Amino acid sequence: MDVVHPLIRLHRRRSRLAVTAALTGLLLALSAPAALPGTGPDTPARGSAYMGMGVLAHDGSGVGPDAPSNDNRVTQTEGVDVASYQGNVDWPTLWGAGNRWAYTKASEGTYYTNPYFTQQYNGSYDTGMIRGAYHFATPDTTGGAAQADYFVDHGGGWSKDGKTLPGVLDIEWNPYGAACYGKTKSGMVTWVRDFLNRYKTRTGRAAVIYTATSWWTDCTGNYAGFGASNPLWIARYAATAGTLPSGWTAYTMWQYTSTGKTVGDHDRFNGSASQLKDFATA
Repeated sequence: MDVVHPLIRLHRRRSRLAVTAALTGLLLALSAPAALPGTGPDTPARGSAYMGMGVLAHDGSGVGPDAPSNDNRVTQTEGVDVASYQGNVDWPTLWGAGNRWAYTKASEGTYYTNPYFTQQYNGSYDTGMIRGAYHFATPDTTGGAAQADYFVDHGGGWSKDGKTLPGVLDIEWNPYGAACYGKTKSGMVTWVRDFLNRYKTRTGRAAVIYTATSWWTDCTGNYAGFGASNPLWIARYAATAGTLPSGWTAYTMWQYTSTGKTVGDHDRFNGSASQLKDFATA
């Protein structure tokens, strides 16, 4: 009968335990649910993004809340944009301050809807504002067409009633990961096109594109192909809207500050109140 030295038996036992632990760890890793791209302990919670979230960090701010130095208030119409982080909005105060239009975040990706959407969207309408909805794009999670469908199905539709503005594709820096969502420039253009085409098919109206020139240049290669069909909402916190992305010779809307009265984000429609109504019904 062979006699195994006690030290050898101990070594063999430790080896078996090590193999068992390694196999257990591998099985746990394989069975764990996959996280959404970009999630991690230092990233914001999915769904918390909002229009202009990355502007200050990437482009900065040249001036204060009364940014436009060439005061065009006679020919431009003041408005605001809101999301869930602003909660229930004081619409009568904003109306009294001269705001005549508003956009509310409706959705993000294909996984989030704004819990304050009803108060924000209907509240602005009830005070007399012309209002619309926007979608925060996450091109790293699902396709453009799928996100357009989700947007339309969750408040992003359009009707020719003179009080509803066309839906907005908010395409800007990724707050959850890589700035361009892991897309190549051509891949990003394709994603945007898929969203815009599906939105037009679903609603009969061309969506507005909200973006910043620097992001558009970095992530689409300054693609010029949407300027003829889709209105531009430019983001720039400075005295002027600055250089526009290729394809557009003028902006339709301009987000000029994140520190305005009552809600922070304030905007200008590039036209009079009557032209704003025309834009809503076009």
